[in-house]
Amino acid sequence: MRLTRFHELIEAQFGAVRGASVVVDHVLTQLGGRTAVQAIEDGVDPRDVWWALCADFDVPRDQW
Repeated sequence: MRLTRFHELIEAQFGAVRGASVVVDHVLTQLGGRTAVQAIEDGVDPRDVWWALCADFDVPRDQW
């Protein structure tokens, strides 16, 4: 997944303001206790980060 698409999904699901907060503040235990931004900077595929966020925030599976 391209980073642009990742950000589009974040904004669509959480809104611009909350989405911006989620990616820098929410710690993803599935990804080693990193935030979304940290995980992506460390080379984790944005698709895997998106899936981890979806799981943590109970996003319906059909929106993953």
